[in-house]
Amino acid sequence: MKTGEQFNAATYFVDRNVKEGRDGNTAIECGDASITYGEVLRRVNQLGNALQRSLQVRREERVLLLLPDVPEFAYSFFGAIKIGAVPVPVNTLLKPSDYKYLLNDSRARVAIVNEALLPLLTAILRNTIPFLEHIVVVGSPSGGAISFSELVDPEAVELAPATTCKDDVAFWLYSSGSSGPPKGCVHLQHDMIVATDAYAREVLKITQSDRFFSVAKLFFAYGLGNGLYFPFSVGATSVLLPDSPTPANIYSIIERHKPTLFFSVPSNYAALLGASHGTRDFDLSSIRTAVSAGEALPSALFERFKARFGVEILDGLGSTEALHIFVSNRPGAVRPGSSGQVVPGCDCRLVDEDRKPVAQGDIGTLWVKHDAAFSQYWNQHQRTKDIIEGHWMSTGDKYRQDEDGFFWYEGRSDDMLKVSGAWVSPAEVEAVLIEHDCVAEAAVAGRKDKDELVKPVAWVVLRKNVTPSPELARSLQDFVVSKLPVYKRPRWVEFVSELPKTATGKIQRFKLRNT
Repeated sequence: MKTGEQFNAATYFVDRNVKEGRDGNTAIECGDASITYGEVLRRVNQLGNALQRSLQVRREERVLLLLPDVPEFAYSFFGAIKIGAVPVPVNTLLKPSDYKYLLNDSRARVAIVNEALLPLLTAILRNTIPFLEHIVVVGSPSGGAISFSELVDPEAVELAPATTCKDDVAFWLYSSGSSGPPKGCVHLQHDMIVATDAYAREVLKITQSDRFFSVAKLFFAYGLGNGLYFPFSVGATSVLLPDSPTPANIYSIIERHKPTLFFSVPSNYAALLGASHGTRDFDLSSIRTAVSAGEALPSALFERFKARFGVEILDGLGSTEALHIFVSNRPGAVRPGSSGQVVPGCDCRLVDEDRKPVAQGDIGTLWVKHDAAFSQYWNQHQRTKDIIEGHWMSTGDKYRQDEDGFFWYEGRSDDMLKVSGAWVSPAEVEAVLIEHDCVAEAAVAGRKDKDELVKPVAWVVLRKNVTPSPELARSLQDFVVSKLPVYKRPRWVEFVSELPKTATGKIQRFKLRNT
């Protein structure tokens, strides 16, 4: 697409499927509901008309989406984009104070919220969110809120798209806030097509016959692609799970709906491996490819999952800022423990603290050039300048690259530890710990000893029926030394019931450092 060329993402991902004869194809399966592309188009148009006619939403005004993975998410997301408004999906797992921040930061005039989540907004004093004028409820409204169905159902099923261009704003996604308050990442109309072409088409080889199921929710950048615009790009089917992604729920969905593509995060793969099913194992035979992102996938998890189910997990690297995965392993060519190679259409480089390229095999900060990357952080000019230089964006991740072009994760820039004059990668130590038969999850960060010298400390979640003890702690320390240099040995081992994480499954090591 050329600069300034007229383009509206909703017409590409929704209208086009009907225009090309896929109106009867199943777009969404959610519980017992099966929704065609023709129905999606009608509801998208009705939602867009309702926003314009009844709520007077204008171009570029924000519409906050506080919704689980339900069909109304798709209608609201693409309905807002079609009229030139800006949908802002947000995490459904936050606290009222977080929504106060997000509403005030985005200045959303309208919020579309699920009935079960409405109390999270009504708990906020209305005079503390001055920009919000309307709350639309999927379900039964209360307290002056508007019924989604009563608002949308009477509207016309035809809607002309706004005359946006490819570089107009399409939607925002808030970063996970793993190192501070969430930041609004501004994405443009063409970004979803770029991400689809680079990763979904080229790496996953998606087709109309695929069935997509994503554990990562639609309000995440990762889940938004997996569960919405990837399948919609080829007229395929998205299987949605509005409930909690417990192993029982996930296995039930897989066995009932038979997805061909399965997307999750490392912590969830570990949870799936920890679940049993009596005398027979779960049936994952429909899955041709599984995908992991959000945190580096330890090789031990890859091997255990493949041995048990016969399914390869393609680990990849993406971010909210980059929209989706830009470094990935390939089907049939996985290098376990690595994030893979650069996807087509992207470029990556590793640089030192002076922005000079590092030698092959050395650790450097990863920068990426990708046209799906965000245009800016909303209202954070300095933060934007800190990570964007021309066409390049800093990921803040430390990586090394081998002779075959595979990238190996070494931790976040602020997670790397300098121990005895040498760098220690938390990810490297964590990968060894998780190989131990007693360990379900592990996180490593730095702590100063009595001499104010930084040493590694490990927080360990044990597998079921394993009892913590000083003897087990020493065994884990010895296990690390058996595989890594002694200076990488955790000075302390602390057993915990769970690790602090973002909702995307990323370990929040900064919280561990403060304990």
